[in-house]
Amino acid sequence: MKSWKIAVLTLGLLLETVAAHADNGLELAKKSGCLACHSVDTPKVGPSYKAVAAKYRGQPGADAKLIAKVTRGGGGVWGMMPMPAKGGNANLSDEDIKKLVKWVLSR
Repeated sequence: MKSWKIAVLTLGLLLETVAAHADNGLELAKKSGCLACHSVDTPKVGPSYKAVAAKYRGQPGADAKLIAKVTRGGGGVWGMMPMPAKGGNANLSDEDIKKLVKWVLSR
């Protein structure tokens, strides 16, 4: 009985950690201005985060490819509108870009 309670508590802590990570990614996207062109579920100026995650799911090196795309900017993959370097936010750190890409790919 005691090990069952420990397992339930451990699972609860794990779920809280995952939820906090998800909230942190969304908050970082909001703070960085990413949601001006993207949303989680529906396309806007750029693709939805769910569409990006689906396109790159299972591809080796997807995170590095997307980190480079966000850092340098680019276009042509999702339409004619290019994405500016660092998503148009010059203050977006390389560490924050890594966090954002990891969060987007987890959608």
